[in-house]
Amino acid sequence: MSTGSMEQLYQQVILDHARTPHGKGLLDAVATAGESHQVNPTCGDEVTLRVELDTSAPGSPRVQRISWEGQGCSISQASISVLHDLVTGADLAQVDDLAGTFRALMHARGAGLDDEAEDALGDATAFTGVAKYPARIKCALLGWAALQDALIKTGATTSQEDA
Repeated sequence: MSTGSMEQLYQQVILDHARTPHGKGLLDAVATAGESHQVNPTCGDEVTLRVELDTSAPGSPRVQRISWEGQGCSISQASISVLHDLVTGADLAQVDDLAGTFRALMHARGAGLDDEAEDALGDATAFTGVAKYPARIKCALLGWAALQDALIKTGATTSQEDA
């Protein structure tokens, strides 16, 4: 596929997620939920994200559900929708890996990542081109910052990566 058609495909993925965002609409909070409200002061994008963990299985807790409410540009809203799909069902180690890989993609200045990393990110690779525009990187990372903060508030994790 040519670079131009890849960029068009990526733009379509972002527009589709922005038009029909997955996980949008806050669900009732439960005891194992954490919530975070984040605002991008540069552009006014904002999100309230709630994460619910399943701690019943042995081993690391898993993300059972993510729900959110927000407003902003198509990049921020689509990124939260993609995040929802990526981390629902994942254990906390996988969530940390995905968050780190997505941050790496945002710091790659549009160069992308290796095939293995991009395979792990799935639809999130659509944000490769966003990394060329420093002002838009915060839009794409808004939901990831909210997720990290919400996970800390559950008490299940204490790590705070730079979002």
